[in-house]
Amino acid sequence: MVPPTVAAGKSPHSRPTQNRKSHGRSRLTNKKDLLPGVDGRTLIYRRFRDIASQVALDQGGLDQLSEARLQLVRRFAAVAVLAEQLEAALANGQEINVERHALLCSTLTRLAQRIGIDRRARNVTPTLRDYLDAYPDNQEIEGET
Repeated sequence: MVPPTVAAGKSPHSRPTQNRKSHGRSRLTNKKDLLPGVDGRTLIYRRFRDIASQVALDQGGLDQLSEARLQLVRRFAAVAVLAEQLEAALANGQEINVERHALLCSTLTRLAQRIGIDRRARNVTPTLRDYLDAYPDNQEIEGET
């Protein structure tokens, strides 16, 4: 019996290459996770997710984003969370690093320009099939006799 081959540089405990799915992709690529290895229950992660989701919706939805634009949206959300943390500290009477805050604001502005700050409408026009399926076969359409 021939021992299974393992890819170079991989752990001998990893799945042999011939048993792997040829189309297997990471949870991040499959959009199951927004960030790898992060506990999704933390306040900061939830805020990050909310910002990224809203910006993606502004761009017409997650399914309309190219990978490059999705990466920019993730960077934007990360910088926005950092800026919000600094602003919360300021509102609580703590001193903040004004230069760092200005840099974050400048970065947000540049990222927003790259992503595009205009909302993009999602096409919700029903297909002909959806329109026809809305009418049962035994119901007459108004105006027809």
